[in-house]
Amino acid sequence: MSNRLAAESSPYLLQHANNPVNWYPWGEEALARARAEDKPILVSIGYAACHWCHVMEHESFEKEKVAREMNERFICIKVDREERPDVDAVYMDAVQAMGVRGGWPLNVFLTPDARPFYGLTYAPPAPWVNLLRSVEKAWREQRAQLEESADQFTAALNADELRKYGLHQQSPTDLNAAALNQAFFQFQETFDRARGGTDRAPKFPMPAHYAWLLRYHARTGASLALDHTLLTLREMARGGLYDQVGGGWARYSVDADWLVPHFEKMLYDNGQLLTAYAEAFQVSRDTELRAAATGTIGWLGREMLAPNGGLYASLDADSEGEEGKFYVWTWDELRQVFPDETEFRLVAAYYRFTEEGNWEEAHANIPHRRGADAQFAARHGLTLDELTQRAAGWRADLRRAREPRPRPGLDDKPLTGWNGLALRGLCDAHRAFGDAEALALAVGVGRFLVESVEVVGGDETVGTDETDKPMGDGVMHRLRRNLKPGGAPQPGFLEDYAACADGLAALYQLTFDVQWLRAADGLLRYALTHFADPEQPEGLLFYTDVTTAEPLIARKRELFDNVIPASNSLLARALRTVGLLTANRAYLDRARRLLAAVRPLVEREPDFLANWAALYEELLTAGAEIVVVGPEADAVRRELGRFFLPGAVLAGSVEPSDALPILAGKTALDGRTAIYVCFEGACQRPVFEVAEAVEMARG
Repeated sequence: MSNRLAAESSPYLLQHANNPVNWYPWGEEALARARAEDKPILVSIGYAACHWCHVMEHESFEKEKVAREMNERFICIKVDREERPDVDAVYMDAVQAMGVRGGWPLNVFLTPDARPFYGLTYAPPAPWVNLLRSVEKAWREQRAQLEESADQFTAALNADELRKYGLHQQSPTDLNAAALNQAFFQFQETFDRARGGTDRAPKFPMPAHYAWLLRYHARTGASLALDHTLLTLREMARGGLYDQVGGGWARYSVDADWLVPHFEKMLYDNGQLLTAYAEAFQVSRDTELRAAATGTIGWLGREMLAPNGGLYASLDADSEGEEGKFYVWTWDELRQVFPDETEFRLVAAYYRFTEEGNWEEAHANIPHRRGADAQFAARHGLTLDELTQRAAGWRADLRRAREPRPRPGLDDKPLTGWNGLALRGLCDAHRAFGDAEALALAVGVGRFLVESVEVVGGDETVGTDETDKPMGDGVMHRLRRNLKPGGAPQPGFLEDYAACADGLAALYQLTFDVQWLRAADGLLRYALTHFADPEQPEGLLFYTDVTTAEPLIARKRELFDNVIPASNSLLARALRTVGLLTANRAYLDRARRLLAAVRPLVEREPDFLANWAALYEELLTAGAEIVVVGPEADAVRRELGRFFLPGAVLAGSVEPSDALPILAGKTALDGRTAIYVCFEGACQRPVFEVAEAVEMARG
């Protein structure tokens, strides 16, 4: 018998639709019932690819006896954190304020009016049942104390973020290179000098860290910043974190060596890592980095592409009820794929297979590598080219052998912001590698996003100077969060607007097609109009739409960059990019003001504000506006893409054009394609050679 989740579209909620727990989706029906019955609420939050969410479901939520305890004592609500990150953020902050380390599944007990008073993550069945009874008993016998705790936690959730961290509005021009240098020296104390990443386990890929370190190296020449980034990316690409057979990165590594992944694959990780690997390749020309990125592009196209051009959210860690079963191999399974003994031994050595297995599961091997391919080739009497060709064949053979296995579950909802992050990554990959598949996927994702927006009218309030005229007559574009056909109609969050605007601006710089930039501008105008705090209109923006969002017990502003950067830092970087491309000084000023609001915190805690730090670097170095006009504009664009030019923006046209202020008055010279390098609208003499333009752009 199904519960109320059966009518939902979220794969995570549908996973629980046949639980004997009387689950409600988050919404007024459940909240109204709790108020009417004066009954506490149990809200359980997770996502489709979450391994421990599956474990708790199988151990507890599928069991009649456990469900009976839950149904009798609580109004039970299930939340997909990916559909409702606003709900997740509120209650995750509450649980962390209780002194509990966060994670999923997140189980939080609320008063009937949705204020939190206790929470935890995963719990085994017996302790879970004991807890249910204890919480309900405390609710009956000690309600006043629980209500007081709920008041305190709610007040903490509503504390002003700037005041909480001792911040006050800074001058938007008050940037301090010395302070950012000190922040780097503080950050480098956490480096794992052997395997990259941070000196602790578990290890998470942190793309914003790598973006900042590469920009810091570009500004200062600090070799440690570059060396650590390259070490980290190489070790990640060699480890079990990277799917050596099918491409794509898992969520994190449970150990310090990047060997044992938490096998779920998330779109947001992979999209951002494409950017990281592309930028690192531009700096290093390391083909190993390119190979990992192109393998991931192939995985996105094969396994994550929706018919409408969007990209799905994630692949599960589990298949057949076991974590990682789809991805691991026994010694005998490998021998079946490679019956020739010599070839078998070589493949086993390359991927570090053993008869006993290299993982805790019985005789299971996680394919991984150690050291550079050139070293392996030399040890085995091969040239690097020979090894590269043979390894490509091994991967293809292993992928074919793996394909018939029962597959991990697919979360088939395309999430708007995650598609924006992936779009940016695909654009960066095409710029760096010239990868045709990346370009085709990027154009498809861009089209998918643009076709999903709703035009909601014009706005002339953002920028009053003549140069700040909006593109498209000020048309604003409204987004939904979940773009699955028939999916939940949840309005988009600030993350969705910022990530999409950034991705579409990147797509313009690949194609010189102004439609993408117009769409980005429409998203930014909507965000600035609808997410700003009416009491602090120039300050940090709320995560939810002020005009349409469901009122929760707290409205949050994101300051801190995590595996997904803070929506405010994403917005600030998008404003800067689009502001430079459209000569919109209001956007540029707003980007500087957003950074200024958190600047002291960036200088003190750069590891938690790395995307902000990357923007800080770009503002310190005043990235160039590069304009290419002439018959070879596209070829010049491709050549420029080989170079790492942090903070630079690229515009162009084959014919003279006034579609953008940045293009006005710029033409080919004597039939030759001209390259104009400008800083804040002031252009240097045009040049014809890419190398000369790059030197000018780097100052």
